[in-house]
Amino acid sequence: MTISPPTRSASVSARADLPLAVGPAISQMRPVMELVLTLVSPDDATARLAAERARQALAAAGAGVKAARPLGEGAYDLPLIADLDAAVAVAATELDGLPVDACVQAAAGRRKRLLIADMDSTIIDVECLDELADFAGLKAEISAITERAMRGELAFEGALRERVGMLKGLATTALQQAYDERVRLNPGARTMVRTMAASGARCALVSGGFTFFTSRVAAAAGFHLNRANTLIEADGALTGEVGDPILGKQAKLASLQELAAEIGAPLSATLAVGDGANDLAMIQAAGLGVAYRAKPIVAAQAHAKVDHADLTALLYFQGYAQTEFVVD
Repeated sequence: MTISPPTRSASVSARADLPLAVGPAISQMRPVMELVLTLVSPDDATARLAAERARQALAAAGAGVKAARPLGEGAYDLPLIADLDAAVAVAATELDGLPVDACVQAAAGRRKRLLIADMDSTIIDVECLDELADFAGLKAEISAITERAMRGELAFEGALRERVGMLKGLATTALQQAYDERVRLNPGARTMVRTMAASGARCALVSGGFTFFTSRVAAAAGFHLNRANTLIEADGALTGEVGDPILGKQAKLASLQELAAEIGAPLSATLAVGDGANDLAMIQAAGLGVAYRAKPIVAAQAHAKVDHADLTALLYFQGYAQTEFVVD
């Protein structure tokens, strides 16, 4: 596990390069607050071990720490009173190397009223454009461009136009075939969305991909709405063009801000999750921004990250117990 330094939100992810929090007691270093450290792992024994190690280390550093509270199989809350930065540093040092996802945040306001989620490689397990490219015999070429764009090495809009242009002439029947044969929800996606929706949160799928896929994925996962780009087609084939304006990084951020305003929620009451560079602006602006199996540029700057558990980790980060999950 690794934990990164806090940004504007109280929630953070893990990075091993934080300074070691030893020396002055946490309570003497800076103003303290009520926090909670949430630990989630695919293995319950590992999560319990992590919780106990973190509890002992935080107590030794001067934090007021309560006993770990189980949220579900492999998920524990550790309530504490401490300075946020120092608590993050202690947790990072103590838990480094364990297959555990962690989130340190203020105890108040954990449950979010708005979810904004990326689709490709976040809610679903593939990049739809790369799968379409496979039907055109161009997967290697197009997926290489996708990887560079998601790492932030290429401007998203230009990379999207280039890749779509390479698909000119592909039969539109390939879209449904790609969806049927290749697209699957990532573990925990439907439970995450349906549980938040049942709790009153607004759930939006906002993707730099295409409406053909987002409309179907949104229905399958239980999102209230979806936004994405539009592939232009004519005479049963793709024209190689994408509709304007392109939905990219700034449009995702704008969607977060707009949808939060629509429901009267401050950005602190929002959650954004994604994996690529075009998700970074919304992840940083949200009250809780989560990098899911993310590219390094995103993982390094998100408030929290999920590298080991499934997407229900986002529910645990918000304080949901497993008994509250909405499951099929």
